[in-house]
Amino acid sequence: MPVETYLILRRGAWRTPDELRAAAARSSEEGDKTPDDVRWLRSYVVAETDGSFGLVCIYQASSPEAIRRHAYAAGLPVDEIVAVADTVVVHTDPHPVAI
Repeated sequence: MPVETYLILRRGAWRTPDELRAAAARSSEEGDKTPDDVRWLRSYVVAETDGSFGLVCIYQASSPEAIRRHAYAAGLPVDEIVAVADTVVVHTDPHPVAI
């Protein structure tokens, strides 16, 4: 099954770092069930203006529908899914920041 790269926007869904960690665990667990259909590559935690946390996630998947199924099974919101047309790397990601 061919895979594409997608950016998933999840806005303001978590109030605490513990909630984020629990969501990440659920996402990993669900992803392990369908590794050829949905693969989580990385996420960037977004500090929302109301004090909550959102995520910008990078996934490879067979389709946007596969991402939505994965999110539903993991109890994650999906505000927007955008297909990635190309990747331009100027610098590699810095070391992760602890939240």
